[in-house]
Amino acid sequence: MKINCSDIQEKRFSIRFRGFDVHEVDAFLEEISAGLKAFESENNALQEEIHRIKQVLKGYKNREDVLKQALLHSQKVLDQMRENAMKSAENIVAEAEVRAQKLLNRAHQRLSQLHEDIGELKRQRIQIEVQIRSVLETHAKLLDAAKADTSLLDMEEEKIRFLTNAQ
Repeated sequence: MKINCSDIQEKRFSIRFRGFDVHEVDAFLEEISAGLKAFESENNALQEEIHRIKQVLKGYKNREDVLKQALLHSQKVLDQMRENAMKSAENIVAEAEVRAQKLLNRAHQRLSQLHEDIGELKRQRIQIEVQIRSVLETHAKLLDAAKADTSLLDMEEEKIRFLTNAQ
């Protein structure tokens, strides 16, 4: 039988000639003692259960702390990796831009050089055309002069034949 505080407070002993009935008081005390022993046993069992649960909870809290630290460390590593990847990507882009600028500069220089070469070749062509015209004109004059000389020689030869035939 379980006894609680109100049972103890409400318990009334019958009064006898010299006070309370001793057997009734003893029986009640035995009842209270048995109830308290049960409470003590239950309390001890509950205290042990509480201690065990606290130990389990402490283990879970330790695991939680370890997991939190591992998660924080993983997050830091991930952030660092992300930062390194961004820096690496920025470096790659910067190097590519530098290379592209160098290629573009070389292409512009080559284009400029080609324009200069084309201009020089045009000047040389004009000079060659002038020289060829000059040579052709000189040859034409020489041919005209040679033709005139040939005509004079032919006339002279004809005069000589005429004179030679006349004699």
